Amino acid sequence: MTTEILEKQKTETPQITNGALVSKENTQIGLTTGHGFELAQRAAKALAASSLVPQQFQNNLPNCLVALNMANRIGADPLMVMQNLYVVHGRPSWSSQFLIATFNTCGRFTAMRFEFTGTEGKDDWGCRAWAVEKETGEKILGSWITMSLAKKEGWEGKSGSKWKTMPQQMLMYRAASFMVRAYAPELAMGLHTREENEDIVIDASQSANGAYAVQDSGIPNVMQTLNNKLHEEKPPVIDAETREVEEADEEVFPGDLPMKK
Repeated sequence: MTTEILEKQKTETPQITNGALVSKENTQIGLTTGHGFELAQRAAKALAASSLVPQQFQNNLPNCLVALNMANRIGADPLMVMQNLYVVHGRPSWSSQFLIATFNTCGRFTAMRFEFTGTEGKDDWGCRAWAVEKETGEKILGSWITMSLAKKEGWEGKSGSKWKTMPQQMLMYRAASFMVRAYAPELAMGLHTREENEDIVIDASQSANGAYAVQDSGIPNVMQTLNNKLHEEKPPVIDAETREVEEADEEVFPGDLPMKK
């Protein structure tokens, strides 16, 4: 009898976590506590068995755990996070609609609005997002996103690009993501939107030795530039007997100083 009472007290007694009393019944889903992780696993197992969640979460317990953790961090519904989280080029990405909705419902700002500039259909046609911070009453303005910028960044020139078929919507989506990352980056959690990652241009080129070099658009290939520069200059030839430096008659790779015999 005494043993049963002690076991019951051990189960029902609240635990002290970070100076606060937390009972097992009130434990929230999380990855940093034993009870929280246990609860997260149970929820993830149920979600992974569902056919209503996106394919990348079906029968995938780790992905469901990550989605539950992200939902807990931003205070969103787990299923809503799963339905708006995509993997593009190996990168997790939010849908633009979800990012805008999260901004509108966070409680710190008024609903996001958009304004346009320039002439529709021209390179100067652009859009920026704006809202009002409720605490200060300050109007916050996002960056201008123009068709000229979309062309320079390579977003508009991709095959099948939505910038050609629905430019106004793409301008609004890109303006929204820029403003969220500038004023409320914690809502995006460091992730880009699905549309942004789809616009990344990946170029693969094959060199003479058969190797492939991959480069993302907007990121200069510094190593290739340096390699080309080094190959423009012919390294000197050192005479093995006199140790005098002579000009090279043919191109050789840098680092391989030829010795003339």
